[in-house]
Amino acid sequence: MLTIGDSFPEFSKLATVSLEKGKEFETVTHEDHKKDGKWMVMFWYPKDFTFVCPTEIAEFNSQYPEFRDRDTVLYAASTDSEFVHLAWRKDHDDLRGLRFPMIADTSKSLAESLGILEKEEKVAYRATFIVDPDGIIRWVSVNDLNVGRNVEEVLRTLDALQTDELCPCNWTKGEDTLSA
Repeated sequence: MLTIGDSFPEFSKLATVSLEKGKEFETVTHEDHKKDGKWMVMFWYPKDFTFVCPTEIAEFNSQYPEFRDRDTVLYAASTDSEFVHLAWRKDHDDLRGLRFPMIADTSKSLAESLGILEKEEKVAYRATFIVDPDGIIRWVSVNDLNVGRNVEEVLRTLDALQTDELCPCNWTKGEDTLSA
């Protein structure tokens, strides 16, 4: 699995971005967040039309303004197709108003490059990557398939990384950092 200090892999993937007819899909790439010097958070989930996944996606969506305020591009990703993403968004009340792309990694090439494919089912683990504006992975967290992640912890870690200072245990934005 790729880890802290590694370059995030190059990718160009189709993503579901809207429910509006004719504007449902766009291509997203590893370069998109770098154009404006933004950070990237990409969170992976196993499958569409499941139970834990929509709780996470909905929580990332409710926290979307927090990511935007931190100059961070947010992406959801799974190995399902863009058409399955679209159908799920149309079908699930909590997913209709998503404000970030859902990447379709149908070839599983990006998930494989990241090292996050589950061995038996070949679906992505619940992996979260925080990537800096230079494309370097600065944080990785991976949960087993049946355990949802904590979006507040992703935000807390993003805040700490963006200080570029020493942050003690349980540090939160606005608290003092450490001096060496």
